[in-house]
Amino acid sequence: MKTKQELEQAIVMHEEALESSKHSVIVDTQDLEQAKKELKQLNKPVLTGLQFDEINEAVESAIGNFDFDDSENYHTEFELDYDAKVTISSFEFQSAQDLVEAIVEKVHALFIEKSEDNA
Repeated sequence: MKTKQELEQAIVMHEEALESSKHSVIVDTQDLEQAKKELKQLNKPVLTGLQFDEINEAVESAIGNFDFDDSENYHTEFELDYDAKVTISSFEFQSAQDLVEAIVEKVHALFIEKSEDNA
C-alpha cells in the first residue's frame, strides 16, 4: 500500500501529465486548423490586380445592365385597397452599389491576389 505522500505525488504527476496533454491537444488543434487554411489557400487560383479589376468591371456591368424595374424579375404581391381596387405596392431597388460590393467581395474571396512583376 502507498503512503499518503506517494499518493499526493502521484496525483500531482497525473495532473501535470493531464495539463500537458491538454496543452498538446490545443496546440495540435491550432496547427491542424492552420494547415487546413493553408491547404485551402493553396488550392485557390492566383490572379493579378488587373484580373481583379476586370472581375469588378464585369460584375458592375452585369448589374448595371440588369433591369431592376422589370416587374417580371420580381414576385408581385397584390392587395385590395379600401375602395375595392386591386393595387400593387410600389417597389424600387435602391442598393445597387451595396449589391456590387457584396458580389465583388464574394468573388475576391475565391482568389489570391498576385503582386504584378514589372520585369
